[in-house]
Amino acid sequence: MIDRNSCGYIPRNKYTEKGKRNERARRIEWEHMIPAENFGRQFSCWRDGATQCVDSKGKEFKGRKCCEKVDKQYKIMQADMHNLYPAIGELNADRSNFRFDFEAPIKGQYGECRFEVDFKAERAKVREEIRGTIVRTYLYFNKQYNMKLSSQELQKFEAWDKTYPSDEWERARNKRIEKIQGNSNLYIK
Repeated sequence: MIDRNSCGYIPRNKYTEKGKRNERARRIEWEHMIPAENFGRQFSCWRDGATQCVDSKGKEFKGRKCCEKVDKQYKIMQADMHNLYPAIGELNADRSNFRFDFEAPIKGQYGECRFEVDFKAERAKVREEIRGTIVRTYLYFNKQYNMKLSSQELQKFEAWDKTYPSDEWERARNKRIEKIQGNSNLYIK
């Protein structure tokens, strides 16, 4: 459960569209920093899995459901702990597969929580303190899995990596993941 008093989080929606209590606003979930769709699109099972994936009724499917079933490399990427972070469920849902926008978020959408989702532009704005963590995750995926980044993204991310260096928590987390998963994020120094 979330201690809202500790962070000033106020749900954007207390209730779902069906009138039920918004349970995702009450829990912590493990979020992919890089959404599964963003790295999944490089796999044929994601794009055109219908040739590989058919359910018991003969219906073809693709995307996450197909890749989880047929592609070992996708499953490794999806489960990589360097890309998994705790997040408030509502924020995780609202962010969806949107890319991060590094403009400063406006307080108010989620109370005092410095996070903002621009649904129209399909972007999520985050507080400055976590920008380095975000870019090191993208740089790691680029190096570890050859995930495509544009030259513009790569240049921007490398600059932000220097501007927002890793902190003690990020380094400790990296060491813990290395013990469990067997590899570290080399961008965390």
